[in-house]
Amino acid sequence: MANLVISGATVMCSFGAAPGALTVLPVSRTMCSGMPAATIMDHVPMVNIKPFGMCSSPANPTVAAATAAKLGVFTPMPCVPATGAPWVPGSPTVLIGGKPALNS
Repeated sequence: MANLVISGATVMCSFGAAPGALTVLPVSRTMCSGMPAATIMDHVPMVNIKPFGMCSSPANPTVAAATAAKLGVFTPMPCVPATGAPWVPGSPTVLIGGKPALNS
C-alpha cells in the first residue's frame, strides 16, 4: 500500500529552481503522524503550493515577456504555481472528507 501524503511533504516543479513544502489545511481533521493528511484536491496555488523559486518554463507568461524584452535571451522569472487539475491518481479506496486521499 502506498503512503499517505501529509502537510510538509516535499513537492517540486520540473521548471522551478527549488523544492517546496505542501501545505495541507487541517479542515478534514484527518491526521497522519501528527500532520494533516492531503487529498487530491490540495493543489491550490499559493494556498497548498508555494512558489518554487525562479521559473524556467517558456510557457510562463512572465518568462516569455522577460525573454522577449531581452531580445530572445532566456530570462527566468519568479515562480507562480499553476495547477490546472487535482493531483492524480489518488487513492481509489481511501477517502478523506469524501475526497480521494493523496498517496505517494
